[in-house]
Amino acid sequence: MYFVYIIKCKDDTLYTGITTDVERRFKEHSQGKGGAYTRAKKVVKVIYSEKQKDRSSAQKRENEIKKWTHERKLALLN
Repeated sequence: MYFVYIIKCKDDTLYTGITTDVERRFKEHSQGKGGAYTRAKKVVKVIYSEKQKDRSSAQKRENEIKKWTHERKLALLN
């Protein structure tokens, strides 16, 4: 099982990614091991996650969400 997640960064930008373990992945981002974007922006918290049945579905959903505006991503929280 995979998850699509959105992390809020210190500058209020949003980072979207996929993982099999959201908690572990957030820890990696927090420790500067998550990639250049989250190393530079510094993560605050996971604000959203959703289950996907497999990696392919998760990647498709991730790509869909990444094309959205900031406001539309925030609308997922409601």
